[in-house]
Amino acid sequence: MKKLLVSLLVILSVHAFAQDKYDILKDKKTGAVVFKGECTFDDMLRQPSFGWLSRGSINYNPDTAKLSYLKRHIKDYELVVFMGTWCDDTYNILPKLYKVLQMTGYPMSSYTMYGVDRTKATKYVEHKIYKIEDVPTIIVIRDHVEIGRITETLKKSVEADIAKLIDNDITKEEIRKVQMQNK
Repeated sequence: MKKLLVSLLVILSVHAFAQDKYDILKDKKTGAVVFKGECTFDDMLRQPSFGWLSRGSINYNPDTAKLSYLKRHIKDYELVVFMGTWCDDTYNILPKLYKVLQMTGYPMSSYTMYGVDRTKATKYVEHKIYKIEDVPTIIVIRDHVEIGRITETLKKSVEADIAKLIDNDITKEEIRKVQMQNK
């Protein structure tokens, strides 16, 4: 009986302290569902009102040359994504990012995504740590260092813009290695 009581107390205390990583809110302007905090593409795909994510992904045809480049290199990078489920730019860019990550075989455990409200705030302080001003923002990181970000709009395409950030990083690394060898 004592073991049962202790087990029950442990289960209840774990449940009491467990917190959802994100809140589900209602947008004051449109009444739409807003995710605020850390979430995943799977979380979003389960939300019926986010059909724009799967539709946009299905309809997107990424550049095959850029995908080929990313297949070789993107796995060496982490992505941190900030998006607003109320934001038109998110509706445009996030489905494309999702498709690119799927097609490159990107390890989905290597990205972190945060939903923000209209004030660009997450559930906790991540928006302050990463200095988020606009969404969506896709931050590309290697070895815990930000190598670049895509903010709100694309220059060419999701895959081309990410490939350019990675290519610039690889070039800088190669230059650094040559300089070290010449010392």
